[in-house]
Parts: sequence; structure tokens; C-alpha cells
Amino acid sequence: MANTRAPFSTDQAQRIVRAWLRSASSGLIELDADWTGDSLPLLAPGDKAFAFTDLGPAAPSLYADEAAYYVDAEGLLVFVLDPAEHSWVNFGAMPVYVAGDFNGWEKAVGQAEWALQPGELNGRPVWLVRRPAGPLLTDPPPQFKFITGDNRWVDLPREASNLVDDGKGHFNRAILRWRTGRNLFQFTTAEPILLNQTYSVVHVRDGREAPKVRVRLGKFFHELCSDVPLGAIVRRGETTFRLFAPRARHVRLFVCEKLEEQAAAFGYELDRLEEEGGWRGVWEAHLDRNMHGWYYWYSISGPHDVFGHFHPNQKILDPYAQAATGRDGPGIVLDPAWVGRGDRSFTTPAWQDLVMAEAHVRDLVARAPVTLAPEERLGFSGLAKWVASPDFYLKQLGVNCVELQPLHENDARTRDEYHWGYMTANFFAPHSGYGQDAAKASSVKELQELVAAFHRQGIAVVVDVVYNHVGEPAHLMFIDKLYYFELDDAGVLANWSGCGNDLRCRAAMATRLIIDSLVHLIEVYGVDGFRFDLAELIGVDVLRTIETAVKQVKPDVILIAEPWSFRGHIAAALRPTGYASWNDGYRNFLREYVHGRAGADKLEYYLKGSPWHFAYWPAQTVNYTESHDDRTWLDMITENGDHNGFHPTLNDRRRTHLMAAILFASVGIPLVAQGQDFLRSKYGVTNTYQRGDLNALDYHRLVRFPATHAYFADWIAFRRSAAGQLLRLFSRPSEGFFQCFTQPGWPALVAIYNADGSQGRTRLLFAVNPHTEDMTMPLGEAGGWGWKLVADHECFYTGDRRPPGEAVTTEVFIPGLGCSLWVAEQ
Repeated sequence: MANTRAPFSTDQAQRIVRAWLRSASSGLIELDADWTGDSLPLLAPGDKAFAFTDLGPAAPSLYADEAAYYVDAEGLLVFVLDPAEHSWVNFGAMPVYVAGDFNGWEKAVGQAEWALQPGELNGRPVWLVRRPAGPLLTDPPPQFKFITGDNRWVDLPREASNLVDDGKGHFNRAILRWRTGRNLFQFTTAEPILLNQTYSVVHVRDGREAPKVRVRLGKFFHELCSDVPLGAIVRRGETTFRLFAPRARHVRLFVCEKLEEQAAAFGYELDRLEEEGGWRGVWEAHLDRNMHGWYYWYSISGPHDVFGHFHPNQKILDPYAQAATGRDGPGIVLDPAWVGRGDRSFTTPAWQDLVMAEAHVRDLVARAPVTLAPEERLGFSGLAKWVASPDFYLKQLGVNCVELQPLHENDARTRDEYHWGYMTANFFAPHSGYGQDAAKASSVKELQELVAAFHRQGIAVVVDVVYNHVGEPAHLMFIDKLYYFELDDAGVLANWSGCGNDLRCRAAMATRLIIDSLVHLIEVYGVDGFRFDLAELIGVDVLRTIETAVKQVKPDVILIAEPWSFRGHIAAALRPTGYASWNDGYRNFLREYVHGRAGADKLEYYLKGSPWHFAYWPAQTVNYTESHDDRTWLDMITENGDHNGFHPTLNDRRRTHLMAAILFASVGIPLVAQGQDFLRSKYGVTNTYQRGDLNALDYHRLVRFPATHAYFADWIAFRRSAAGQLLRLFSRPSEGFFQCFTQPGWPALVAIYNADGSQGRTRLLFAVNPHTEDMTMPLGEAGGWGWKLVADHECFYTGDRRPPGEAVTTEVFIPGLGCSLWVAEQ
């Protein structure tokens, strides 16, 4: 069959789009249109140190590595997907389809002609489907993606040259009719390239050279890795310094014994460390003494181009430094014998038993009602004393897990400067500003004691970790911008984090850096788990690699993803993994529901634990209604103007009780924000990331609103009790476990847990009405099961507190903005 490619405009052709190396001695050049000339285009090296020994047309199928399609010799357009880059898809068991504007996007699911089939291309297994090219090579260019049979979109590679924005905030691939695979040329270099040199190519046309196009280092470069220990390694009477810097020309180490001696620091040149198979990017220096307590930093020189920020005078903090004096460094050499190990004796609760509270170190301790020195109220040591108090707030609330906002060194300029901590400067060193004496690495011992103090109170510790971007100064940028960061072909940083850069977590040594950092937090500090900030930018494949690695160290580690970024959402893709996800849909729904602006059908879905679409197993959804971001719950739902809930109305309080009841009655992991139980307000301010004055907990509100605090605490106690076991499901229950009752036109709902008796004799009935008007819900025969009132929208009925006379018969009365919890034994 003849090639059916559509014609293209010659004025679009003959421009180099990009060039990249596939190995140290071969690469590809991509033109902006298929080459149709009788002779080869004049493509030439743009640098004297760069010479070709071979140049010719590349196999069209290689274009599929870049664009996910090509046109074969039979005139068929071949869509190609590499399963190795999408480990979360169970290829073979789960069908995958091509979906685009040419077949109705999601409507392609189930259409056999668009289903990918196993095949082989360019020497490796792939999944592909062939379709006639003519109808697809059109203008405007058709757009497409890949989608699984259960309607999960397959993520797109960030460096593909045919990515397009659909104008709705989504990125798709485009089928460009003038690029079918015949726009690629392959070359071989006369000598293997040097990583610390820059190379370019030019297209000579009509005897004139077009502007040079920089040759990028391809996938082989980002797969470069080493397994040797990194950082400052103290063993007996010597200290070894190792740094991964693959494009460096020179690496210099500076050390000094006293902090004030930095200007007179000793300098040492690092040598390349030859490993089995050759050099793997690691530089090394040995010093014949134990340098525990000394200070150190690096400087690096390298190629000056858009892909590098090599500045020999820049002080670089070792990414593996276990302690630092501040965001700029220097790092502190620590002997492992001094560091010791964290508390590993604590038994981490099962995920379905977790009740979590998100909190910030300084917010908890700044105004804590205990006697502390002013400097203790800045960090770990003061918080450890507050945690040890019998009156400790989170202990009184009853949670069994705290999710602490980031603890790593961040970009605060001084110790007193307040930060949430999401601009990380180092992934090993605890924030020096949380320690009593940064120069002596006191934060290391103080964080160990803080975690142990939480454990003694029966509270697990989950740490919020930020690996999707880095703060200032961006030390990894000075080590190797090209290796560690997501860039376009002009060297411009990607910014889907909204923080100025995106870490290239999929680079082999970036993945290793993340894993080593997490293992360090487990082994040295005894933490129980992690919440991954903007996990969409880390990527599902990297997250799965992380999961495998950390579970070898701690099999019961808690893994939670914030499954989005400004680019997309991966909660659905995380369902087959061992991660739970923050449920932003739950958060948004409940804010509307307590105002009666959302339906009972959605409440039923969220009470059941967001099954299947969001979570495969019950504890895979982290249900929350407030976090550090944005306004507090109260400020968001208040009837007051300007979202200022500092003086809540009666209905504000009732809606908060309604929210708490729903939150703790929902299957999944409940997460409350610090102070949410005593009606915390930030006066309506949206972004408080540096507002320690607004974020610090005002414990006087515990006295102002004791009933609301008690309501939260009683719900938590019930959920964690034997009677609350029906809310803490390990696996998806039977089809008849839930029985729900609604009335047309009403947002109210009654849900019976264990209606079919599959989980024993105990049953629960939860009734909720977000409308301001009272209502009665018919229950039929279920009303005669002998229900006893446990709680309503005001309180729990325990001890001498007797419930009112209202009872469940064939119906249940639910007052406006009210709820109730009932138990029956059958």
C-alpha cells in the first residue's frame, strides 16, 4: 500500500526542532517536517570537538519513542505505548486504548479497533495499534492520549515535542501530518562525548548556517547512577567525602573545624571514583582523620550553557549532609556512632485504625500552656516537652497519628523566620531553626527525642516530605541543573509545582536521593510514614519504586500521597499501589454539603470510602476538610462576611459538628487539621505560609469552645473503640453491608452499617440532615431493630448523660443541621 502522508508546506521544513544523544556516541536530530529531498540535508556539528562518522535517515519507528506514533511503510499510522514507562498499568489484564478527538476521547474505551495489542518495536516489547493514516493526518492536528479500560488517563512524558495544550488546562499529544518519522536523522560521533562539554548541531541551507541547536543528553544520561555511599562518611580514623556530579569538570571540598573559620577553610580537590564498569558520576576525597563536628561544603565548575548553573564561587551544601547550620550551609560531618538510631520499638497502627491530625512544629508549641523558655517555643525541644505533658492537646483529642509539616532544612534565612517548610534546602538535615544549637547539630538529637515523645503518648509520626521541587538556594541546581531538574529544550525550568522548579524525580540518582532520605528518616529518627507533597510531580512509577524500597526497611510504613499538582491528578493511577491519597473531592464536597448544596447520593459515596473510582481499599482515601493550605474550615463555611470565622455563628458551630460527625463516620482515614476541633480561624486569610502569628494555635479557644472540642474527641474515641470497628474496615465489605435511605429533593441521608449482619451482631445507624428544616426519614422494617442513641449533633451520651426520649421506630427524626448515631445488637 502506498504511503498516504498528507503533503506539507516546504516553508515549514528544514528546521532542526531538537537534537539529543541516545548514548555516549550516537544520537538523533529531529526536523520540523519530513525530509523529501533527493539528497540528505546538510546537518553538521556546531562545535570543533564534535564530529560525525555517520549520518543518515533514522528508522521512522524511532519517532514513536518521541511522539508515540509514526507512519509505517504500508501507510498505516502506528500508535505506540512503552509498558516499561507505565508500571502502574497491568498490561494484558487491563486493556488500553487510543483516545482522541477523532474517536470521542473516553468513548474509545471498549472499541476493539482502538485497543492496543502486544508487539515489538525497536528491539523492545511495546503495545500498539495500526490505523489508516489518511484520516488522521489532517489539519488542525488531531489530539490523542492513551486511556485504560477503567478510564484512567496514561500520563504523558514531559519532553515529547508533540505535546499541546488543549486550552482547558490539559496536555495531549498532537498528530502532526508533516512529521511521520521521516523527519529523524541519526548520527554517530567520531569519539564518545564528554558529559562536561557542550555540543550543538546546525542545518546548512543555501550555503548558510541556521542558528545552532544545543544537543541534549538523552535518557542514558539520566539513567547514570552509582550505588556507593554518598555524603560525609566517617569510619574509624578517616572521613570520606563523596558527591554525585556527572557533568562537573572540577569538584572542590572545603572544610573547617570552627564555624567562624570558613574564610580560612582547607580546600581539597576531589577525584573521579572509578567503579566497576567505569566512572558513574561520583567524585571522592579521603581525609585521614575522624572529622566529626567539622563543617564542609563544595564548589563545582562545569560547562557554561543553558543546562548548567556551574559557579565555582558558589558554596554548595552537600545534598547528603545529615545536618546543616542553615539553608546556605555549611554541612556538618557527623559520626554515625554519635547520631545513633531512632525509636523503632513503637508499633505503628494499622492504616484502617488511624485517626490523624496535621500539625506544624511551631504552631503546636508557640503558645502551648506549659512553662518553656522562649527559644524552646521555636522548635523540637519545646514541642517534645509539650508532647510529654499529660495535658498535651493532641493526646486529649485522642488522635493516634500526627502528620507533621516538613521537618527538613528549608529556606528560612534566620532561626526566628517562620516557614511552613515546603521550600526544602536539604533532604537529610532536620531544619536547623527547630534546633537549640545549629552549630552543634542539636536538631538531630532533638528530633529523635520528639519522635520518641510522640511514641510514648501512643501517637505515630508521619512526616510531610517535599521532593517535587527545591527551595532557595537550589543546591542541586548548582550540582547539575540538567540531571536533577525538568527542563525544556531551551533550558527553561518546568514549574508545575508553582514554586519555580520541578525536580526530575525519575532521574536515577534523584530517585535514589529520595529513597535514601526516607530510609534515613526511618532509621535515624524512627518516623512511621510519609505524606508526599504534590506527588503527581514525583510520578507513579517513581512512587512505586519508593514504596518497594522503604517497605524493605519498614514493612508497615504509612505512605500517603497528595495526588495532584498544577499539571494533573494521579489518585486513580495510585489505586493499584500501596499509597493512600488525600481526597480533595471529599474536602470540596463536604464544604458544600453542610450548606445543603450537595446531594445525598454523593454523601453515600463518600461515607462508603470513595470506593473504586478513588480507592480500591477502604484506608486508601484520606478524608479531610481542612489543611494548612487555604482558609481554615471555619473561615471557609462561616456565615460571617470576608470569610472571617473568628467569632463563629451558631450555625457555623452546628455545621462544624455536622462535618465532624460525617468525617469520623466515613470509611477511610480521617484527618483533622490542628485546632479544627476548637473552631480555629485565621481571620479569613488564605495564604499564611509565613504567618506564624496567625498559624500558632490559640489554646484559649479550647476554653471558649469546649463542647466542640469534646464532640470531636468523643467521636474519635468512639471510632477507635470496639463499637467503632464497623467504621474501620480493612477490606471492602459485602454488597449488603450498607443500607441507605433518602428522600427525593432532600440532601438528608440515613446509612446503616452492617445491615446484612456480615460483620457480626452489631449494627450502626447514622442519620444526617444538612438542611435548616427538620425532617423525618422512613426506615421500614430496619426501624424495629432496637436502636439505642449514642450521639447526636451536640454530644455523646455516655456515663450519667442520658439521651432524650426520641426513639427510632419505623422512622427517624433528624432536626435541621442535625445528625445522630445509633447502635443495635441483633
